[in-house]
Amino acid sequence: MKPVVAIIGRANVGKSTLFNRLVGEPVAIVEDLPGTTRDRVFADIFWQDQEVTLVDTGGLEPRPGSSLSQKIKDQVEVAIAEADVIIFLVDICDGVIAADQEIADQLRSCNKPIVLVANKADNAKLESQIADFYRLGVGTPVAISAQHGRGINSLLQAVTSLFPKPSPALVDYERPKLAIVGRPNVGKSMLLNAIVGEERAIVDQVPGTTRDAVDTVFSYNGQEVLLIDTAGIRRRGRVDAGVEYYSVIRALRAINRCDIALLVTDATEFITAQDVHIAGYIKQAGKGMVLVVNKWDLVSGQPKEAYAQQIEQRLKFMSHAPALYVSAKLGHNIDKVIPKALEVWQERQKQLPNTVIDKLIKEAVISHAPPRKGFKRLEVIRAYQAGVNPPSFAFLVNDPKLVHFSYQRYLENRLRQTFGFSGTSLRLFFKKAPSKKLGRVGGKAA
Repeated sequence: MKPVVAIIGRANVGKSTLFNRLVGEPVAIVEDLPGTTRDRVFADIFWQDQEVTLVDTGGLEPRPGSSLSQKIKDQVEVAIAEADVIIFLVDICDGVIAADQEIADQLRSCNKPIVLVANKADNAKLESQIADFYRLGVGTPVAISAQHGRGINSLLQAVTSLFPKPSPALVDYERPKLAIVGRPNVGKSMLLNAIVGEERAIVDQVPGTTRDAVDTVFSYNGQEVLLIDTAGIRRRGRVDAGVEYYSVIRALRAINRCDIALLVTDATEFITAQDVHIAGYIKQAGKGMVLVVNKWDLVSGQPKEAYAQQIEQRLKFMSHAPALYVSAKLGHNIDKVIPKALEVWQERQKQLPNTVIDKLIKEAVISHAPPRKGFKRLEVIRAYQAGVNPPSFAFLVNDPKLVHFSYQRYLENRLRQTFGFSGTSLRLFFKKAPSKKLGRVGGKAA
């Protein structure tokens, strides 16, 4: 599971600036005005070879003075409840003020690991004021400047040292794990009930009925399968209540936990922008996917070919994913969902001989040479399969920086054309080969 790290603090201490610094791009809006960030923002990032879900929050007011402030407070409290580690951000220029003390009192009662971070320490003189923050009573403070990047390495070390240790007992390689994901009110819980044949989850027409991920284990033709039902994922601007935002993080965690995601969509709405975003989460996590177009009974007059073309246009990056047209309400095609998911699961276990992989890639490079970058051209020295679930492939090259995303996509397509891998994401890793091995395929050695 990816650890969740929440950035907490009062308004205008630099939470969004720190979030952007850690993410590496301007994801959160940054403006020198209190209260700019009203909803939480989250991103999956890598910290020291550890994948992490980072959560930005609005400014916390211990005693909200408006309904908006109360909503922000509710969401921040949910972020605190869900986080594995909390970054408590304060402003070193302001020193310890009453609002910081009240937030510290609240955080101490949550029983979560806390890293106290004093921001805006832009120089050594400001950094020397760090000792004042010990009196907050939440541990040793770390001085940083989010704007200038000072102290970020120390912050990363402090945070990663507090991550929960993974439990071997939770690792389950033999049982396929399927996550039912999608927007609210597309019929996810009804689909779960139709699959297992009994009322194992609440089914209701009210969006967001399922607040938490619910695990259901059942046997299919002697094969145990774990089904993870989740709450609908909404666009960030549509997430209002704290409990609903909590369910979004749980849904993303369900995607991280699963082998295959069953992305449920509403046939009456075609493929929406949010469906595309969820598919993007699935691809980013390296999972398999089956697109389940639900409520097909409501568009019985719609030609399936036209609908398939719409899917092709909207989900080009997941063109390898199979699509099923079902009605959870009427039971139409429900018997095909698990067999199709298990087919994808088998594809994720596919292990190919390294000599076969190496030969295919070298032939691909010869037939379509990589483009040059200046005076250099990418050389692929050796290729082999590095793992399964998801199928992962390593490429020893002369310079990984020469790999263009379009050429990476070309190599992935060649792997798919030859070996299938229907429904599953592939992972391609490019590593620098030892210099003595250079000059074999793809161009002349430098």
